[in-house]
Amino acid sequence: MSRPVIIKKLKEKNPKLTQPEIELIIDSFCEVIEKSLINRKSIEIRGFGTFFLKKIKERHNSRNPKTGEIIYVPERNKVRFKASKKLKEFINK
Repeated sequence: MSRPVIIKKLKEKNPKLTQPEIELIIDSFCEVIEKSLINRKSIEIRGFGTFFLKKIKERHNSRNPKTGEIIYVPERNKVRFKASKKLKEFINK
């Protein structure tokens, strides 16, 4: 689902809100998630799931599959999402 579709669905459910207000809500929500992840905090939305960072270790002996050349892959962080039990049950009905 894309951002315009989300805005459209929210507008249908909340006709009192204007489109700029809905966009501001979505932007604020995303900004809070980004800032929390930058500060290495996890975000738990009850009944939906948890966003968290996972540290990926560096690798010295990785190979480029196209050329076969040995490359160095630095340590990095990845955003992960773990669905809640309620969401898993809802999806698997």
